[in-house]
Amino acid sequence: MPSRTNAAVRVAVLADSDTRWKWGALTARRIAPEGRSTELSGYLLRGRATPTARQLAEVGAEADALREVTGTAFLQELREKEYDLVVLALVGGAVQAMLHGISALDLEDRPVIVTGYVGVVYEKLSDGLLLRHGADVVLANSRYDGQRFRAVYEGVGADASSVTEAALPFLGGERYAPEEGRDTVVFAAQPSVPASRADRSYLLRRLVEHARLHPRREVLLKLRSKIGEHTTHVEEFPYQRLAEKVPGGLPPNFKLVYGNMGEVLDRTDLLVTVSSTAALEALHRRIPTAILTDLGVREPLGNHHFIGSGCLASWEQLDSGERPRADAVWADRQGVAADGTYSSAFDEARKQVAKLLDGPALAPLSPYYTATTAPGYLPGLLARYHLAADGTALPSRAPSSGSGGVRRVVREAVRGAARGAYRHGVQRVAPVIRRMGDL
Repeated sequence: MPSRTNAAVRVAVLADSDTRWKWGALTARRIAPEGRSTELSGYLLRGRATPTARQLAEVGAEADALREVTGTAFLQELREKEYDLVVLALVGGAVQAMLHGISALDLEDRPVIVTGYVGVVYEKLSDGLLLRHGADVVLANSRYDGQRFRAVYEGVGADASSVTEAALPFLGGERYAPEEGRDTVVFAAQPSVPASRADRSYLLRRLVEHARLHPRREVLLKLRSKIGEHTTHVEEFPYQRLAEKVPGGLPPNFKLVYGNMGEVLDRTDLLVTVSSTAALEALHRRIPTAILTDLGVREPLGNHHFIGSGCLASWEQLDSGERPRADAVWADRQGVAADGTYSSAFDEARKQVAKLLDGPALAPLSPYYTATTAPGYLPGLLARYHLAADGTALPSRAPSSGSGGVRRVVREAVRGAARGAYRHGVQRVAPVIRRMGDL
């Protein structure tokens, strides 16, 4: 393998959704050592949330090469290609599977492994963190998260030295400044928060009523995906469908919009959401931001994460003209303070990655979950990603040769068709059936 001190850092990013691809690709470029170029190869993990070409174009994160793979195919890529750095932008279970799979490759000089979270960590803290344990670097998006992450690892007797404080890689944009004649309210929708049709219909109704109460105000419903597309979470009741049934139709100052969130925030005067990561983007720019309390402040909604932020408000309050003001201390702890410190937010992670890249060959990966610590959990988790209990590929996914190669090609073709049918069923047919059952 060429020296790790070569100019170009060879990076592989494996992601399983549009938002995680955005996080992974942007993070990879931010943590690459200074003074060295980056060769970034993107891999999209085949599954329910594999992003479409439109979604990829919308998030705006680029790669030198990008293709769709299975988990075992990605591991084969790591065996055959020489990467310096691997960013796992995946759900926790997939991260754990890849950690064991990479360990089983027994590479002579393995790459540095980095993982983390795409946004607010408000649920399954211990579950998600322990599934990410074993990576060389586990990124925390704020000082607050860093403290929580270390407490979990230390609390189970696991090494917490991998936890490295950074920030969300997509914060930025111009600091908010009101413009004369512009008055725009943006509601940042989430695919699964809230989950029920009744709650989503309620929020849409209040948004439409707000537009009618303020006819000179532009009211935008910022959508994450189009009908049939999936993101990290399943959206059973798309706002697009609900909007078609609004009594009296939508007012002229109300619009449904797509596109890059940063570009939408460029013209936003008030950002409203239940608990979207878009709130952190808005707060970083000091855009007035409201976290809705209409459905309660509850863990399943994720808005409990914003307790102490000064941003909690209801539609009743917003309708009457109130504008929340973020608490500066809270914003600083969450890594979104617009005080100029963001420019150095990735310094620690960059130094840590550089140290690992330029040091001796890395020690074998050592996840917390092993056949000793979790014998009733780990084998089943690995099997979901077609890996045996020791991290090696299950026989059905192992490469074939000779005449068996033909059979393998046929099997893969059949599997590909089956996966396509499955994704069509999950993304299009199942939501229709659920909606019919809700009538």
